[in-house]
Amino acid sequence: MSRKNIVAVVGRPNVGKSTLFNAMAGSRIAIVQDTPGVTRDRLYQDVEWLNHSFTLIDTGGIEPESKDVILSQMREQAQIAIDTADVIIFMVDVKQGLTDSDSKVADMLRRSGKPVVLCVNKVDNYTRDSLDVYEFYNLGIGEPFPISAVNKQGIGDLLEEVVSHFRKDSINDEEDDTTKIAIIGKPNVGKSSIINKLIGENRLIVSDIAGTTRDAIDTEIKYNGKNYTFIDTAGLRRKSKVKDALEHYMIVRTVGAVERADVAILVINAEEGVTDQDAKIAGIAHESGKAVIIAVNKWDLIEKDNHSVKEFTKNIRNMLPFMNYAEIIFISAETGQRLVKLYDLIDIVSENHAMRVATGVLNEIMTQAVVMQQPPSDKGKILKLYYITQASVKPPTFVIFVNDKKLMHFSYTRYIENQIREAFGFKGTPLRFIIRERKEDK
Repeated sequence: MSRKNIVAVVGRPNVGKSTLFNAMAGSRIAIVQDTPGVTRDRLYQDVEWLNHSFTLIDTGGIEPESKDVILSQMREQAQIAIDTADVIIFMVDVKQGLTDSDSKVADMLRRSGKPVVLCVNKVDNYTRDSLDVYEFYNLGIGEPFPISAVNKQGIGDLLEEVVSHFRKDSINDEEDDTTKIAIIGKPNVGKSSIINKLIGENRLIVSDIAGTTRDAIDTEIKYNGKNYTFIDTAGLRRKSKVKDALEHYMIVRTVGAVERADVAILVINAEEGVTDQDAKIAGIAHESGKAVIIAVNKWDLIEKDNHSVKEFTKNIRNMLPFMNYAEIIFISAETGQRLVKLYDLIDIVSENHAMRVATGVLNEIMTQAVVMQQPPSDKGKILKLYYITQASVKPPTFVIFVNDKKLMHFSYTRYIENQIREAFGFKGTPLRFIIRERKEDK
C-alpha cells in the first residue's frame, strides 16, 4: 500500500521556515512575522511538485538548550515532526551565519538517521552571498542549497534534492493483504486500551514494531484468518499546563499514522462527547480520503435510556457534518463491550474503500438522477451531464464530464453522490468527484 512521503521543515526560530512552507504550499497558510517563536502550532499541507505528491510539515523553531516552557514545547513538537518525516529540510539563515544552535540542531538531525537536505535561506543575491553559503559545509550534513523563500528563488533545485530521497513503495507493499488501521483521537480517550483489550481477547502472539512516529506502535493481530495491523498514536505526556498543548502534539502524530493506514478509527470519549479537537482530528482522516469508523469509548460509564444511542449519534453527525459516511460503534475498552464487532466494521469499510463500480451502471444511475431532479441552470444555460466513470479507489473517485463546470454546483454533486451511495452503500468511505468539461457534440 502506498502513502505520501512526509517532509518536515525544521531549524532555529526566525530563519524563514514558515515563508518557505507558504511558498511550497502555494498560499499563506502559516503566520509569518518577524518575531522568533511565532509558529507555535505545527502545520501540515499536501503539496504537489512535478509528478510528486507529499505532505509538508512546518514546525516551531528549535532552541536546543532553552529552558523556556513554550520553546521547550516547540522543540518537542519539532522532534515529533522529525521522527514522523521521510525527509527533513534543515533551514539556516545566511544573514545570521553559522551559529552554535545550528550545530546542535544538526547533531540532533544526524541522530535521527533520516535524509537531511540543508537549505540556506535569505540568499537574495547569490553573487553577493555565495561565499557565506559555503560556511554551512562545516555542519557536515551535505551540500547547502541556497534559496530565497520570500522571492521563491532556488526552491526548484531544493525540491529536486528532496524528492530524490523519497521512499519508494515496494512490490511487497502492494501485494500485502494486511489491513492497516490507525487508532486516532485525543490523548486519554482509550486508544491503547482498545488495542490491549483486542490482544487479550484474542490471545494471540503479536509483534510490536516501531512505527514511523515516536511512541507509535504497530501491533499485528490475526483474527478469523485475516491480518490486521493497528497503528496506535500515543497520547501526550504532559510537561506543562499550557492550555493548547494537546493540540500542538496531536497533529503530526495523527497525520503520520493516517497516511500509513487504510482505515482510521476515531476514538471519542463518551463522557466528554464530541469536541472541537475531535473534529480537527476527524478532518485529517477525511482530507486524507481514508475509510473511517467512529468508536465511542467508555460507553459503559454512561447512564443510558432508550434514546441515548440515537441522541449521541445525532450529536456526532451535527459536530462532524463532513463525515456523515462514517460508521459509528459504541464500545468499552474496559469491559470489552462490542470490541470484537470492530473487525466486522473494519472489513466492511475497507471493502467499500476499495470498491469499483462498472461504468455502464454508473451512467444508468446518473441518467435516472437527472430525470428525477433537473440539473441547475444559469442565465438560460442548463447544466448537461454527459458521462461518469470511476477513476480510482481508496477512496473511490469519480470523474463527471459536463458542458460547463461552473454550473455544477456542489449541492448537485452531493445529490449525485447520494444517488450512488443509495445504490451501492459505500458505508464508511468518502467519495471524491472530479468535474471536467467536454465540448458539446455538434
